[in-house]
Amino acid sequence: MSDALGAYAPLMVSAAGDTHIGGREHNEDAVLLRDDLSLYAVADGAGGHNAGNVASVLATTTAAHYFESTQEAASSAPAYDEMGLSWAARRLATAFQRANQEVREVAESSDRRKGMGTTMVAAYMDLQRSTLVLGHVGDSRCYRLRDGRLERLTQDHTLINDVLEIQPDIDPDRAAALPRNVITNALGMEDRVRVSVRTYEVAPGDRYLLCSDGLTDEVDDGQIQQALQLSSGSDEAVRLLIDMANEGGSRDNIAVVALYASVNPGAGRLPVAPVPPRRRYVEEDPSEEILVTEDEEETLLLVDDDDEERELEVIVIEDPDDEDAPLIEIVRDRPATDAGRRRRADETIINRRDS
Repeated sequence: MSDALGAYAPLMVSAAGDTHIGGREHNEDAVLLRDDLSLYAVADGAGGHNAGNVASVLATTTAAHYFESTQEAASSAPAYDEMGLSWAARRLATAFQRANQEVREVAESSDRRKGMGTTMVAAYMDLQRSTLVLGHVGDSRCYRLRDGRLERLTQDHTLINDVLEIQPDIDPDRAAALPRNVITNALGMEDRVRVSVRTYEVAPGDRYLLCSDGLTDEVDDGQIQQALQLSSGSDEAVRLLIDMANEGGSRDNIAVVALYASVNPGAGRLPVAPVPPRRRYVEEDPSEEILVTEDEEETLLLVDDDDEERELEVIVIEDPDDEDAPLIEIVRDRPATDAGRRRRADETIINRRDS
């Protein structure tokens, strides 16, 4: 256990974590406790003998290394960038992408490690702003206990949840037949990974739990709530939860990280959580352009850096039933579309404007 303190941070966090082999022959779970970076994580690896362990350790280590390399920039960064996006959230999401790249590269370099991957849930405690930035991939979870109420802050990236998002009215019998533990998103599966990132305001007394499914498969939410409430500190909570999972007959590795937030002695008023600025949509003005209008059809001719013309088709969509509704302009790269190429992000631009 250790205490992460900011020089003038109004809050402090007591962090502890551990893993247990559980009912497996090898321990493929990993935890990260970096008080100096205010970064904490749990990873649950998979992929065969020793490969899962490599994936989980590699993911957590890579995330920490990225935070180390960006520590100086983070110390002077604003809460939100000019687009109204959280700077800390983008930093954490980038750490996940770097971890994904490392896992992919190592997996592809060795036949023994081919196909290895890992889930990961990570929390960055921005003590200066009293916020927690949470990111996760897979089915490793984060819970928060506040004022006696336990809340799960993550949603598992699993087949059953994906199906219910797309088809919420699925027949109950079909839903019951779906497998519960099929992961649809993990580090190492694809070249790019979908990272779920959220930011939460931290209050004194908050207790957070990061854990692998080795815990939640054996310990239900009610037991987790009791363990977090009854434990006097984060280290006691970790020991208690791991013991509960083993007593329940754990069949998997167990990984647990507990974070207990409290007021930093001598701190003044807690800061108000920063509010993101209104997002601005900046329209780029090409250096040379000609707008040709013929019979209500608009074509935008752009001259690029290589003196080649690009023809863009402007499509204006109106709502005939609502005169006050904003118009939607779709600017499409006609040559790229006509060529039948796969659409890229820079080939279709959607702008909204007032009517």
